[in-house]
Formats: sequence, C-alpha cells, structure tokens
Amino acid sequence: MADSHSHAPSTTEPQDPHAPPANIHEIEHHIGLYWKIGIILVCFTALTVGLAYVDFDKIFGGHGWNMKIGMVVASFKVSLVGAIFMHLKEEKATIWRFLYFTAFFVMGLFLLFWLAYGDPIFGTYHAHH
Repeated sequence: MADSHSHAPSTTEPQDPHAPPANIHEIEHHIGLYWKIGIILVCFTALTVGLAYVDFDKIFGGHGWNMKIGMVVASFKVSLVGAIFMHLKEEKATIWRFLYFTAFFVMGLFLLFWLAYGDPIFGTYHAHH
C-alpha cells in the first residue's frame, strides 16, 4: 500500500515556543472579562449572605419574601455563569431555543408547586397558619 502522507520537511519556519500567541489581545480580553465576572459573583454571594440576616417578611408584610429575593439574586448569578463561563452568549439560536423550552417547563413546574402549596385541601399552607 502506498503512503498518501508526505514525509517531506515542512516549508514553513518553526515557531518560537516562547513567542506570544497571535491572538494575545483576545485572550487578555477574555481573562479580564472572567476576572470582572468573578468579582461580581463574589460580591453577589456576599450580598446573598447579608440578605440572610434581613427579615423581608416583616418589611414587606408578606410570606416568603426572603426566598423570593434570594431566588432573584441566585438567578442573576446563574445567568452570569451560564452566559460568560459556559459561553452560552455565543451559541447558535438552536441552543437558545432548547434553553427557552426548558425554562418554560421549569416555570410551569414552579407554578404547579405554588398552586399545590396554596391549595387548602392538599397543600401545607393552612397547616402552618
């Protein structure tokens, strides 16, 4: 069998292994963005810890406000992680369609849970009050 690969020496000059890559500015931009997002995530984690010491149910006069505010902060943090660190902001439209589809059904499950929780016959809301 004949070998289809050429074993002739390469005509290009060898690259210096210590030379910076050609796209060094793009790499530096991404590293800077990762640092900024990391600092934002640390700040919002500190905010989450601080919010745990505030009783929002007394402030807003309702039930479950600490959980609601905590979920908003957590949703913001997870969206940053997904968009930046998982590179979802650069994905094709097909990926986004799957994410929207999934988010729609997750919200539906939350709605079903909320409806069952508030149900006076099957729920646990009245058992606590």
